[in-house]
Amino acid sequence: MTLEPPPGGFRGPVKRSITIAGHQTSISLEPVFWQALEAQAAARALPLSALVAAIDHARITKDDSPNLASAIRTWLFVERP
Repeated sequence: MTLEPPPGGFRGPVKRSITIAGHQTSISLEPVFWQALEAQAAARALPLSALVAAIDHARITKDDSPNLASAIRTWLFVERP
């Protein structure tokens, strides 16, 4: 089997700083995840930092929570109503 690389090629994580609850944090995500996260924030008419804060809040309320970047990636692939 032969697979073609995605348009633009394979790209590694990009680190961004975001303020959550008044605290600066850095998150490393691949560009495709940043694009999907920005689209979800726009669809909800939220600033990106507000959506990340909501995902973070949901993450920390669970036992054995993953790191924030993993929680974001997982959240983006969960089917929502």
